[in-house]
Amino acid sequence: MLIVTTNDVPGHRITQVFGEVFGLTVRSRHIGSNIGASFKALAGGELKGITELLHETRQEALSRLEAEAQQKGGNAVVAFRFETNDYADTGGVEVCAYGTAVTIEQL
Repeated sequence: MLIVTTNDVPGHRITQVFGEVFGLTVRSRHIGSNIGASFKALAGGELKGITELLHETRQEALSRLEAEAQQKGGNAVVAFRFETNDYADTGGVEVCAYGTAVTIEQL
């Protein structure tokens, strides 16, 4: 599955458009990790636990996006984007991967 941020794929043409697809996931870290991240934020530097959480969450959302595009019959996603929201009161993060499922063929 080819997933691109552009509206077209050089060297290919879009032969069919299936419409919008998305992959959504919401995750949170356990309370101990959130407290540790709060202390680390005071000292400065990378919050490695939060970085890992975001990386895993984005990968899961991307995987769900790909599955939905395949289910609709697409072999590619164009105009791909991520949207992220923080749920500060729960320590969670929502990640939505979205784009347009299409079928492409090489020129």
